[in-house]
Amino acid sequence: MKKILILHTGGTIAMIEDKETGAVEQNQQNPLLLHTNALASIADVKVEELFQLPSPHITEKEMLLLKEKIETSVREDKIEGVVITHGTDTLEETAYFLDITIQSDIPIVVTGAMRSSNEVGADGPYNLISAVRVAASDSAIGKGVLVVLNDEIHTAKNVTKTHTSNIATFQSPQYGPLGIVSKRDITFHHMPTIRETYEIKKITKKVILLKAYAGMEGSIIQAIRTLHPDGLVIEALGQGNLPPRMVPDLKELIDSGVPVVLVSRCFNGYVQDVYNYDGGGRKLKELGVIFSNGLNGQKARLKLLVTLEMTNNHDELQEMFFK
Repeated sequence: MKKILILHTGGTIAMIEDKETGAVEQNQQNPLLLHTNALASIADVKVEELFQLPSPHITEKEMLLLKEKIETSVREDKIEGVVITHGTDTLEETAYFLDITIQSDIPIVVTGAMRSSNEVGADGPYNLISAVRVAASDSAIGKGVLVVLNDEIHTAKNVTKTHTSNIATFQSPQYGPLGIVSKRDITFHHMPTIRETYEIKKITKKVILLKAYAGMEGSIIQAIRTLHPDGLVIEALGQGNLPPRMVPDLKELIDSGVPVVLVSRCFNGYVQDVYNYDGGGRKLKELGVIFSNGLNGQKARLKLLVTLEMTNNHDELQEMFFK
């Protein structure tokens, strides 16, 4: 029987609904702890409540703490798999941060819930059981950090929250789920061909995420410069284009040594240096903008935070963002 570490971090999966007011909030005791015994037939489970935070309160500090806890447990306690329960608002960000920083091939699974523990149709306990089953599966080894909800298995790199309240909110727009959880089996029908990891000990940089819109002006770039960022990620229009009035100020920012990474505000497809008009992708590439390979904005921001701990070299960063 596999030795699985369950780390509870808070979120809706660990909250209850006030039946009089409808407010969902934390309880003094995590209700998931009541389901620990039900997991005994699946794995040798060790449970820890690392912290209890709603996911909008999660920062890079907590993500790094999770990384360190997992690596220590693998090294000292010979843990064979990890399950993390997490609020859904920033679940994909924590999962992706762990995916690119943890130096281990053991299954690491992040799960959550869209309904609190005492709501009708609460999905948390079932998702927890499914996540432990995946973490205990030999077929999950070496596939990076996985996100398991609603009978689906997704990669941390591709999954995103697509609906504010639907229990089927987590989807992988470009590629679909990696596998499925059924009553009998854990089945993977395809697998990632590349996994990238970066060995870091700290997060010290400031990276800002900006979303482009029609008519956007360079004044927003000027405002961002007053915050002294170490990097900027822009969710650009379409295949990687920006309104032309942004370009002069963007050039000044890049010339000052601040890396700028471009992703698309579309949830499918890649940015490319195609259009050769002012503000078009080809012109932006000539300015020194770094093009990403299919990441969404929030994940590209985390990747830039991580990679800036290793280098500030434009060419090296571009190579990392092509992966």
